[in-house]
Amino acid sequence: MNGFHSGEALLGDLATSQLTRLCQVAGLSEADTAAYTGVLIESLGASAGRPLALPPPSRTFLSDDHSPVEFSLAFLPGQAPDLRVLVEPGCSRGDDLAENGRAGLQAIHAMADRWGFSTDQLDRLEDLFFPHSPEGPLALWCALELRPGGVPGIKVYLNPSANGADRAAETVREALARLGHRQAFDSLPRSDGFPFFALDLGDWDAPRVKVYLKHPGLSPTEAGSLPRMSPAPGPERLEEFFRTAGDLPADDLTADEDAVRLTGRPALTCHSFTETATGLPSGYTLHVPVRDYVRHDGEARERAVAVLRSHDMDSAALDRALAAVSPRPLGDGVGLIAYLALVHERGRPQRVTVYVSSEAYRTRPPRETVPTRDRVRAGL
Repeated sequence: MNGFHSGEALLGDLATSQLTRLCQVAGLSEADTAAYTGVLIESLGASAGRPLALPPPSRTFLSDDHSPVEFSLAFLPGQAPDLRVLVEPGCSRGDDLAENGRAGLQAIHAMADRWGFSTDQLDRLEDLFFPHSPEGPLALWCALELRPGGVPGIKVYLNPSANGADRAAETVREALARLGHRQAFDSLPRSDGFPFFALDLGDWDAPRVKVYLKHPGLSPTEAGSLPRMSPAPGPERLEEFFRTAGDLPADDLTADEDAVRLTGRPALTCHSFTETATGLPSGYTLHVPVRDYVRHDGEARERAVAVLRSHDMDSAALDRALAAVSPRPLGDGVGLIAYLALVHERGRPQRVTVYVSSEAYRTRPPRETVPTRDRVRAGL
């Protein structure tokens, strides 16, 4: 359990105290911090008042310990990181995905009324992602990009497997077509599934439609070959990031007939679309679930620092962020740093995103070994 709270604390108390300290790391004003902690409480609904001594309000897929909140920091050279918070607004409805989804939609429409943005794109997809008897691990998540001024950018994450995993590809293709991206599906690389479909809502310079793909057993070379955006990022930097995040040896340290791959929790890629003319994505993100490939968070922090420094970004801000979320020694658990991601978007500088778990309910103990990083024959 997170060291910042006692058994009498409430979920909303912990989440807002973590967010308050993170807002300081991100350089947000006191007024913005107060506004955003209020938004987080509202987004958690009745779960905000739930004692942490009770089990999580739902077995949410959002985090390993079922905390319905996750934080992320997007780093760029020479500036404080941008702060986001991901929340499952329907978590108070328990494990009933239909009720969870309805509550999530209500929360998004309330935000639209509050900040004056349109939900037309989301409304167009409601029958695809919110059937009467949904399947899969989630209904709706909402990410808030916490900007100066107290009005966040809104991102909505939906479940392509809502009508069954066997229909996920069909659902993604239809959703893209309804939003005007009729050629987009055919531009996606091969994958083993579609974990998320996401939309930017509200005030964005270039609102994105994002498709997430799952890649079990991914190798560094494959990670560098998956972008379909134009212009494509150089494969060398992608491969370097992938090796650093996964602690994989360079090609010259492997036998010719072998390749080193991540064989535990799969890496993800995100392909974002902002225009419909070419059918090609304008963005590519590579996500490595670093928590599955380290013994403890001290190692995850070392990987994150190495990535940030290689991109001339401020690793000291990461240390402040980790301390803001949890006071525990990093070697005492694994999972505080959940993912490392390298983000490319057309016309914008490259950035690194570090995903940080709230750990409201449980800290996973450290491992003695990392059995999920393996050497397998190329092509298998």
